[in-house]
Amino acid sequence: MSSALDSFLDKWRERWPEWAFVERFVDEADRARSVAWFALLQEFDDMLNASGDTTPQDAKLAWWGEELRSWDSQRSRHPLGRLLEPVRAPWSQLADALPSLIDARDRVADGAQARKVLAQYATAAAAVEAAMFGSKPSPAAAEALTTQMLALRLQENAAAVPQAFSNEMEWDKALQAAWPSRVAGPRPRRVYAVLARGRQQARIRGGEYQPSPAGLLWRSWWAARG
Repeated sequence: MSSALDSFLDKWRERWPEWAFVERFVDEADRARSVAWFALLQEFDDMLNASGDTTPQDAKLAWWGEELRSWDSQRSRHPLGRLLEPVRAPWSQLADALPSLIDARDRVADGAQARKVLAQYATAAAAVEAAMFGSKPSPAAAEALTTQMLALRLQENAAAVPQAFSNEMEWDKALQAAWPSRVAGPRPRRVYAVLARGRQQARIRGGEYQPSPAGLLWRSWWAARG
């Protein structure tokens, strides 16, 4: 792999060091691609969570829209394309959904609206994810992806709490109630969700996130079974 590609993959691994314990439950042939895919989604999450003058992030979203459309013709410029572009997936659908992340930055009225503003993007991302890992796209998979996005968004940006909730904890608990311990979607998503949900549970308990390897292995194995 190139050093440029390694830097993107390593950036995601640094955010999710727990992945090293649980990636064994992902098919070996899918492991590198899983990290590349989640690294790409993290790029979009970061643009969603931008605040202040978002002009640079909006420009990056527009660039990514052009890049993803080029992947339909298997022509990539970004290093992540080396691993992702060969997959015959609905990249243009995802490109079309990227501008919706700009409107999704605004504070919403309630939980239903929080999901609605991300629906187009989550549906497109879940469709690509299904094509990438050999599963069937479904509304349940898109809903699981939405819940994970909202939980991680709250971790990064307290302003993401909908107006109907009085504080972060209340919104966190509402998200957890809608987030089953085993989510819909392909195996890499199910395993990744275990890690994200674990972080959310630690926030709700008010303690530091210190997962035990044994606990991670058990929950990830159970989620990977499908």
